[in-house]
Amino acid sequence: MQVADVEKSLKTLSLAGRLSLIRNHFAADRIVFSTSFGQEDQAITHAIATEALDIEIFTLDTGRQFQESYELIDLTTKKYGIALKTYFPNTQKTEEFVAQKGFNSFYQSVENRKECCFIRKIEPLNRALEGAHIWITGLRAEQSDNRSSMPMLEWDEAKNILKFNPLMDWTFADLESYLHTHKIPQNPLHKKGFVSIGCAPCTRAIAEGEHPRAGRWWWENSQKECGLHA
Repeated sequence: MQVADVEKSLKTLSLAGRLSLIRNHFAADRIVFSTSFGQEDQAITHAIATEALDIEIFTLDTGRQFQESYELIDLTTKKYGIALKTYFPNTQKTEEFVAQKGFNSFYQSVENRKECCFIRKIEPLNRALEGAHIWITGLRAEQSDNRSSMPMLEWDEAKNILKFNPLMDWTFADLESYLHTHKIPQNPLHKKGFVSIGCAPCTRAIAEGEHPRAGRWWWENSQKECGLHA
């Protein structure tokens, strides 16, 4: 089957069915799932764990996360009994960046913020994806304008990998229903207005009616992306 044919088959399946189809169709390939323990990623983790799928799960620890996020990581790995691989920023690059520009230089310019994101997120992600054939993400079309036209299955030219977005066509209502039905652990910050949770210095709660990504890098007018899914 070609990628277009696979995607057509995926649209009629449940989340567990979509993940199982990809795992079975690409039986010889190494499949990895990157989780930031947001609501979307928690749904995917639940499906992978309960279906006992042979999919590697990893996360990126930037060193600037909320305590609530760390507590959720421990709760989730214990509940599902999953083996989680954590990737950290390169120590030397991080030390040099902080020494030259300070701990909070990302507030000063978009360039500084993107450099920080590259060191703490993108470079570790590149290491995590080395040798993998398929990369599963929790992206949804509703999350941002940049993601609205993304397909469920796509070739990521920059990272030379097939990218699978099993929740791309889910609404937030779909997601909430799934999380509630399966009693899936969630970050308590979600109930405090934090829809999209990233690094603590770069994330704030949003007001009712604000765009879901409005709380990320709120001091900028640029596109609300760090580069992981550009």
